[in-house]
Amino acid sequence: MKREVWMVPNPPTPNRAIDFDPEVCNGCNRCVEICRSDVLMPNPKKKNPPIVLYTDECWYCGTCVQECPRPGAITLRHPMNQSVSVVWKRMPAGESFRLGMKNPPAPNTRPPSS
Repeated sequence: MKREVWMVPNPPTPNRAIDFDPEVCNGCNRCVEICRSDVLMPNPKKKNPPIVLYTDECWYCGTCVQECPRPGAITLRHPMNQSVSVVWKRMPAGESFRLGMKNPPAPNTRPPSS
């Protein structure tokens, strides 16, 4: 019995979990083998980056990036609601502060307004 089997990606969403740099990636498919949630599929064209099939299924665990033998071939793109970069500003002085900076401002001692 001979049947054709097709893999169809999820409809496009604004989310892009994984990006490949085709200049760096050699298509070894180690990331495809290690992926815990089977998001990736080997590219039928040899020496091309894998195909990201199910972007919404990605757990953002980073095992694909760690397993890759070529640094910079895979970039994991976390969603905006998972990003940790926090910036706040003191309006009167116009000073900007970031989470983890060397000289953070003094803590706010003013009681909350109620």
